[in-house]
Amino acid sequence: MTRDFLPTTRKFSFYLGSFTIILFSLISCRSVPISGRRQLNLIPESTIAQQSVAQYRQFVSQMPLSKDTKKSARVERVCRRIAQAADTFLANNKIKDEAMNWEFTLIADRRVNAFCMPGGKIVIFTGILPLCQTDDELATVISHEVSHAIARHSNERLSHEVLRRMGGNLLARATASQGAILQTVITQAYGLGSQVAISLPYSRSHEYEADQMGLVFMALAGYNPTSAISFWKKMAQQVSSSTPEFLSTHPSDENRIKRIEEYLPKALTYYKETKPVQKAPAKKK
Repeated sequence: MTRDFLPTTRKFSFYLGSFTIILFSLISCRSVPISGRRQLNLIPESTIAQQSVAQYRQFVSQMPLSKDTKKSARVERVCRRIAQAADTFLANNKIKDEAMNWEFTLIADRRVNAFCMPGGKIVIFTGILPLCQTDDELATVISHEVSHAIARHSNERLSHEVLRRMGGNLLARATASQGAILQTVITQAYGLGSQVAISLPYSRSHEYEADQMGLVFMALAGYNPTSAISFWKKMAQQVSSSTPEFLSTHPSDENRIKRIEEYLPKALTYYKETKPVQKAPAKKK
């Protein structure tokens, strides 16, 4: 009887773990705004936001802040417009996101890079500004990074890592110590302040999604989404010499621009809605 009991117990544990992981995943699914894609978010966004705030503070304290008041004011202005547009969109569509607490920092660094950490901590490197000759092009960068935060892409990647570590048949027991597991995964994911790992590398599907959402947010903020084409063409030229950190894990420029062009007609409808309606001149009697 003992021989028969042990395999049965293992099977029961396996099936229980598998059932739990499926149930846990279904309960933790949400739809990404705009794209409507279903994603897995096992971790409370507030937990990730708290971790990212600490990393953001540490990172900013170690980097030289830009002393160019004109550039800083420009970045602040565009960031606030994009953030306000995103917040308004979420509110109008009854999407709650209490974790967002926007902050904007311009770093004096020649690297062509920008990122937005969970919770709305946006960092722009001065090295990317020469490619943003217009505010519309700068809005392309900022809205893309804001979209990563709104879409909770970091949460999604961390959630998949949590599931991988828990394992199917161990999930039922591991859930009890979920806090410790999450702490370990998040800490390792952010690299304890590593400048390279501070912004999680996203998958190509996440990048395309952030492009799509970004076009909508910049349009709602009053910036012309067609400028995304000119910006990404400039970024494509950067690759000829060396790949910028901003593009290290991104899709090919050709594919990205093609996707943007396909979605532009939809994004432009949001842009037209933000433009003031011109009244026809009164007819002379």
